Amino acid sequence: MSFEFFPPKTDAGVEQLHATVSELEPLAPDFVSVTYGATGSSRERTVAATRLISTDTSITTMGHLTCVGQTTEQLRDALASYAEVGVRHILAVRGDPEGGPGTAWQTYPGGLNNATQLVRLVKEQGDFCVGVGAFPDTHPEHRDAALDARVLLDKQEAGAEFAITQLFFRAEAYYGLVERVRAIGCTLPIIAGVMPVTAIAQLERFAMLSGAEVPADIARRLHAVADDPASVRAVGREIAAELCVELLAGGVPGLHFFTQNRSRATAEILACLRDHRRA
Repeated sequence: MSFEFFPPKTDAGVEQLHATVSELEPLAPDFVSVTYGATGSSRERTVAATRLISTDTSITTMGHLTCVGQTTEQLRDALASYAEVGVRHILAVRGDPEGGPGTAWQTYPGGLNNATQLVRLVKEQGDFCVGVGAFPDTHPEHRDAALDARVLLDKQEAGAEFAITQLFFRAEAYYGLVERVRAIGCTLPIIAGVMPVTAIAQLERFAMLSGAEVPADIARRLHAVADDPASVRAVGREIAAELCVELLAGGVPGLHFFTQNRSRATAEILACLRDHRRA
């Protein structure tokens, strides 16, 4: 079980993050991670957030790293910054194109072209444990499940030690990914990424982030209570908990919750899972 946060942009955001981490720490996550942007200011905020969590808690903290908008030397500098604050776990992902999802990827001058190259760089820079991304609903740029499997195998051969999926809504999508990669020799543990719906406005954003449409039956359940924010949250929690139960029954090695820097939804889902286990 692990939680993902994003680096806050304001003092109020720092306070919110601190409160969220404090509220979730008693749940004893195996690790938490902090997302990473391409610009220098975002990089600094990410390192600051990892430092905050590392110094104020006993939780293992993982930093993200992307290829977007950076030279190889800047990537090395970012890794040195992580090492300085005691972060030895890195999630290495290529990142979205600078023009945003749906635009063509362009390699930054003096930079890297993909996550496999980034994994090699991280492993060359020190004793880091490296995770990578995986796509149950296929990568949105190619829509090629077989290619996704081969790329994940390439990442393993470059030194990756585990994977975390992009968000998804169907357990069968996760199991299909695992089956494909195991068939070609990829043995990485694949942690399932889970993001509960807490507002109707998130549905379109989820589709953009995951590269897949939200299933029609799930959309119907949420739209049926669209006029009541509390009911939307409750239904979103139920949908996420149902997915987690199915994944756990099938032997998923871990659940990674995209918290959106809020503790309530994640804590409620975990309470549902505990209740289900006792039932």
